[in-house]
Amino acid sequence: MRTETRVDRGQELHRPAARAALAAAGVTVLLWASAFVSIRSAGEAYSPGALALGRLLAGALVLGVITLVRRPGWPARAAWPGIVCSGVLWFGGYMVLLNWGEREVDAGTAALLVNIGPILIALLGGRLLGEGLPRPLLVGMAVSFAGAAVVGLSMSGGGRSSLLGVVLCLLAAAAYAGGVVVQKPALRHAGALQVTTFGCLIGAAACLPFAGVLVSEAARAPLPATLNMLYLGVGPTAVAFTTWAFALARTTAGRMGATTYLVPALVVLMSWLLLDEVPGPLTLAGGALCLVGVAVSRRPGRARTSS
Repeated sequence: MRTETRVDRGQELHRPAARAALAAAGVTVLLWASAFVSIRSAGEAYSPGALALGRLLAGALVLGVITLVRRPGWPARAAWPGIVCSGVLWFGGYMVLLNWGEREVDAGTAALLVNIGPILIALLGGRLLGEGLPRPLLVGMAVSFAGAAVVGLSMSGGGRSSLLGVVLCLLAAAAYAGGVVVQKPALRHAGALQVTTFGCLIGAAACLPFAGVLVSEAARAPLPATLNMLYLGVGPTAVAFTTWAFALARTTAGRMGATTYLVPALVVLMSWLLLDEVPGPLTLAGGALCLVGVAVSRRPGRARTSS
């Protein structure tokens, strides 16, 4: 009885932190979903590398101001390998590859291919971070991936898909997964704001070769495209990556990756509300599967370990 009471009290102590992590993950997913609408607009005037650099510079500016106000200090030395790797892979590489890939394949195919990322995160997290592979996570990911596949196929509209676009989206998914897995250990030694701010700065530095292109394209880009690029830096980058890091520090990489399966469903909903694009029954069914899968993946369960 005493042991059970101690366990119950421990669970109660962790519930506020779990709720805060879930709320932060919700903010991240919502903002990342909105990014698809903004990328569609900004991508008409900005090339992939220039769009990534402009987005990262806007995000770094906002994060820099917040850092100057809050003064969290420099990250510990042990955090820097993860910050640098995630900055290059995720903030830099992923954004360029995704922007480029979406020029070669339709939105539905791109969403389907990038959603391989959470599977890679779970596998890498289980192997490299010792998180294991709990049965609810595996089942939930399978259900969510099926839902994402249904959404992707229903949104493709028969558009052509180039081999280059498929490869780029797969590389983007790999960069995304690698960035998340290397970021997780960094969060043991530094705060979410520190990891996000310096990761964004490193990503911007990696994209500096596109600076000349950004300047020339910004000079002739229409105002809505530039505003969408700035929004991508403020919302889906500065805010969403910080809330992501906050949540990732309080749960496993596998569960956080599975949460992003909500993005395709939210993109469908936003397109419905903002662009008057009414989803069909197949799209709605796929979105529902994504929701069910995420709910299942976040249930507690015993980790499956390989021998």
